[in-house]
Amino acid sequence: MEDLLQHTLQNAGDSSLTGSESVNGLVFLLIAALGLLMALVYVPIRLFLTITARSRRLRLLQRIRRLREDLGRPVGEE
Repeated sequence: MEDLLQHTLQNAGDSSLTGSESVNGLVFLLIAALGLLMALVYVPIRLFLTITARSRRLRLLQRIRRLREDLGRPVGEE
C-alpha cells in the first residue's frame, strides 16, 4: 500500500513539477480532500442524529407529563 502511494506521488510529481514541493503539495491536497469528504459525511449524520434524539426526548417528556396528569386524577375520573 505504501509502495503504491509512493509510486503515485512520484509519478504525479514527475509529470508537472519537480522536487519535494510538488509531493508536499499533493500530500496536502490529498489530506485536505479526505478531510472535506469526512466533513461531508459527518455533518449530515450528526444533524440527523441530533434531530431524532431531540424528537425522541420531546415525545418521552410529553408521555411523562401525561402520566403525571393521569396519576394526579382520582381513579373514577376520565
